[in-house]
Amino acid sequence: MNDKTRLVQLRHPAEGRKIAVVQEPFLVLVNEFTSIYQLVTKSLESGISVHALLEHQLSTFKIEYDQVYNGLSEWKLLPSFDNPDIPSNCIVSGTGLTHHSSAMNRNVMHQSEAGNSLTDSMKVYQWGVEGGKPADGQVGIQPEWFYKGTGSILKAHGEALEVPDFGDDGGEEPEIAGVYLVDSNGQPVRIGFTTGNEFSDHVMEKKNYLYLAPSKLRTCSIGPELVLTDDFSDLNGVVTVSRHEEVLWTSDIKTGEINMAHSLSNLEYHHFKYPDHRQPLQAHVHFYGTGAFSFGAGIKLQTGDKMKVHWEGMGRALINPIEVAENTIELIQVKSGV
Repeated sequence: MNDKTRLVQLRHPAEGRKIAVVQEPFLVLVNEFTSIYQLVTKSLESGISVHALLEHQLSTFKIEYDQVYNGLSEWKLLPSFDNPDIPSNCIVSGTGLTHHSSAMNRNVMHQSEAGNSLTDSMKVYQWGVEGGKPADGQVGIQPEWFYKGTGSILKAHGEALEVPDFGDDGGEEPEIAGVYLVDSNGQPVRIGFTTGNEFSDHVMEKKNYLYLAPSKLRTCSIGPELVLTDDFSDLNGVVTVSRHEEVLWTSDIKTGEINMAHSLSNLEYHHFKYPDHRQPLQAHVHFYGTGAFSFGAGIKLQTGDKMKVHWEGMGRALINPIEVAENTIELIQVKSGV
């Protein structure tokens, strides 16, 4: 194993769940562990590193990665991280306004509300520029923070991201997400990083900035790989939206600390400062923000459109189709329990 070991989670109808190490062009199955959550929990309990456990449990069984990646195998990719036993014990969240381009896009969305004055989006971004990278041992400015849901909203490479019947729109947000597990003593531990499509309802958000919170309550995707590394300095990538196999929109993207208004440690502090985010054996998937999305270019996605996010050094690209639900809202009624 090396400092950029790549892992996937997958499922077989007969074999059940497995994890595997990426050794191109193969996936090499790992014995004993059926999830990365289980692997890391064992590492924290035993004091044995994740890399050492993987080396000890690495099997000789290989699967052709292309077949799995392209959906041509009985083995199906799962999200690159989850809590399979208790999905509700995995918090999915994120920080926005960490990249200049996203702040500018948000600024355009809400400019009419602020007139000629600086929008709240640009104010928060500028605060980050001025105070998001504090000196060691110091607390920096608080970033924007949002909640997306529990682990049940996580989708895998190849799975559809849905615009629900109560939604106004859906659009890709190409990001990197940090993956964390809190140990039995309440200490957050970063496992690694994964490609993510944070997927949000920008039309709903544009109506009014106070609709940002519900606009984030959507499915999202991570994967196909989780990369075991501490390197989050400078990442380059490409995001593409295609329709009927034709490129509809594409953009180069950048992330990592040198491209962001906040340091990673500052983002992590402001997420884990809350005691409720440090519950023993709690899992976290936290998105770090984006620098580009097609909504800012006036693109409206349709059912069947494919969103592709690829970051150099983060394994294979994450591809998801979009699925727009029919506008047949089902009223959810609450029954009295008394």
